[in-house]
Amino acid sequence: MASNPYKNLPASAFWKTGVAEESPYSIQNIYKKKFDLSGDSRIATAGSCFAQHISRKLKSNGYNVLDVEPPPPGLTNNLHQRHGFSMYSARYGNIYTVRQLLQLAQEVAGKRAPEDYVWEKNGKFFDALRPAVEPEGLDSAAEVVAHRHHHILRVTQLFKTLDVLIFTFGLTEMWVHRKSGTVYPTAPGTIAGEFDSDLHDYQNATFANIIEDFIEFQELLVSMRANRPFKTILTVSPVPLTATADGKHVLVSTTYSKAVLRSVAGELSTRYSYIDYFPSYEIVTNPRLHATSFTENLRSVRKETVDIVMQHFVQEHPAIIPASIEERSSSLHFTNHDDEAIKCEEALLEAFGS
Repeated sequence: MASNPYKNLPASAFWKTGVAEESPYSIQNIYKKKFDLSGDSRIATAGSCFAQHISRKLKSNGYNVLDVEPPPPGLTNNLHQRHGFSMYSARYGNIYTVRQLLQLAQEVAGKRAPEDYVWEKNGKFFDALRPAVEPEGLDSAAEVVAHRHHHILRVTQLFKTLDVLIFTFGLTEMWVHRKSGTVYPTAPGTIAGEFDSDLHDYQNATFANIIEDFIEFQELLVSMRANRPFKTILTVSPVPLTATADGKHVLVSTTYSKAVLRSVAGELSTRYSYIDYFPSYEIVTNPRLHATSFTENLRSVRKETVDIVMQHFVQEHPAIIPASIEERSSSLHFTNHDDEAIKCEEALLEAFGS
């Protein structure tokens, strides 16, 4: 047979041997790390709902996951997540879009002051940029402002001290305050606040928008850190949209969103040596798993699937904790605390469907 560029490629390069005949529970060569994570690596986590799974698993495997806004003494474990604690490295809740992430960094750097971010519902007040962290709301708008000031101080510490950021891309669709461009994690009127089409605008970010926003975010953080660089691991959430506001079928909108986000992650990881991509999206949506990756609603990722995802991660970044093989295998499964439902504002949109 004549020579050709496909003749000596590994099994992972072909669909038949790399997917159709490969075990979806242990996919060879699907992820090869760009850089090491050491026990001293200070890791920050952020992103959409699926990122909560990643944050929990990293902690359970002994990684040095930062938490600059820990729960107050006396708050029981079962209330941590309900009040936005222990979900990520700071109490910013879910960050669904890169524009949210950029605006948070701009606020930390003193380059942006969010507008129209105090929402009211039934006499209680909420921080619109993280509306779910105080489920009952606060007693006054002034209290929201004070809480946000404290939060920004903690995020400032996080951004200046992290060595590695693990960020999960979630959505392209976003709701924006027309005058200031402030982006919210959910539409006004869902958790709190009131929607006004004269004040609020729907936007759907493009590939170019997201690339530009993420590069600006990276550059801003480096400047805040006295030009000290940091590394990034990007993932894409496999969780479909709960609802769409772009006028198309939700399946079409979900495909657009995930395609754009996956393309952005690929472009960034190809362009920069300090940005890696971990294929959690591909592992979960592998057709060899069919629909078994998700629970009956076809959105929530099963805990067993999360275990599979993180096993692939740990193969490249071995667990830090000293443990026997049996103990390490056990650590890949949820504890009782981990069995809590993932906190996801976007999922609340389901209540508005007929």
